[in-house]
Amino acid sequence: MRLFASSTSPFVRKVSVLIREAGLTDQVEVVPVTGGVTNPGTMPLQHNPLGKIPALERPDGPALYDSRVICRYLDDLAGAGLYPAAPDLWDVLTLEATADGILESAVLIMYESHLRPEGVRYAPWVEGQWAKIDRALDALESRWMDTLEGSLTMAQIAVGVAMGYLDFRLADRNWRQGRPRLAVWDAHFATRPSMQATRPVASA
Repeated sequence: MRLFASSTSPFVRKVSVLIREAGLTDQVEVVPVTGGVTNPGTMPLQHNPLGKIPALERPDGPALYDSRVICRYLDDLAGAGLYPAAPDLWDVLTLEATADGILESAVLIMYESHLRPEGVRYAPWVEGQWAKIDRALDALESRWMDTLEGSLTMAQIAVGVAMGYLDFRLADRNWRQGRPRLAVWDAHFATRPSMQATRPVASA
């Protein structure tokens, strides 16, 4: 299998962490690509017409795309059990969706700040995106910590990656303030070898 990837994409990182946790590193070749919304560059358009990563080329069917689809496929392939059976499955999927929503808003903030010309940037829109993140973080702290502190599932991976991306791109927002339990959990989860091996590094 081949995973089309960028080292700074949080959605790629989700898949990369799962690959390590599921013991699939020797079965997936990582193919670095570059590009973006305004210039697709070397994005795998032949595998994902949306021009997004991650995309997974597999031997037994069309390429898969969207990190949630790829993670479910690889977990099933490895029998890793990172997506438990129902009813626990619904909590895991909800937390993964929450983490992905945090990432989507954070990426949109980055696009507004770095791709849109300064004269046409719209600060209230940026703050609206952050408000979504803020509410989601509050929900994690108040509602979901017992799940996050349980055995490893895709919920922990997704949330850990989301927290890492906030540190990587939006550290000035200080997401930990007022969320002590989530902050402690993140500090511990970030030490996992799979998380350490996939930490994003800003380009020079």
